[in-house]
Amino acid sequence: MSDEENRQLSAKEQRRLAFFEDTCAKLQQQGYKMNSLTVGIVKANLFVLLLAIPVVAIGVLLFAWMNPVGNLRPSPVESLVFVVLFLALVVLHELIHGLTWSLFSEHRFKDIEFGFMKEYLTPYCTCLVPLSKGHYILGALMPCLVLGVIPLVLGIVLGSSLLFWTGIVMTLSAGGDILIVVKLLAYKRQEGTKEFLIYDHPTQAGSVIFER
Repeated sequence: MSDEENRQLSAKEQRRLAFFEDTCAKLQQQGYKMNSLTVGIVKANLFVLLLAIPVVAIGVLLFAWMNPVGNLRPSPVESLVFVVLFLALVVLHELIHGLTWSLFSEHRFKDIEFGFMKEYLTPYCTCLVPLSKGHYILGALMPCLVLGVIPLVLGIVLGSSLLFWTGIVMTLSAGGDILIVVKLLAYKRQEGTKEFLIYDHPTQAGSVIFER
């Protein structure tokens, strides 16, 4: 059992987990088969470290190809702005998850809840209802696109170190989300599967697949 599974849950998390388990049981009664695709925090952090190598290397090469290398060094003011901006973007990252998933859930934003793993100093967002594969993946990757890829590209094009490093850091901050999507895309459906749902786990990183 992972550390995430052993951690002490808050009353809100316990309620959310009970609702999740009840929903899982109902889906199984309806003939769905359940497969867990949760991701451990340690594995996610290792993935981020490995992801950092190509992301930083390719990003720096593209920046240097289009701009003076000296522009990569942020000024003291830009460094201060980055620290303040990062704290805000961490919160916005989770909000974007929720806003995107809410577009496809029955009760919109009422189906979205937020939490904080104090043991890992990690905020998170979860959707309380199962979603289609495409909708789940879109919500999982949207913060990476909006806060990571777009600022990174703009930083390279405009020669802005602030945008560039913000894009790099926020792309890597979405490493756990990317790993979850990689696992989903690598998952092979059972033969004859007609229905396929993704249910975000309420207290762990990752999801649970239901198919029938």
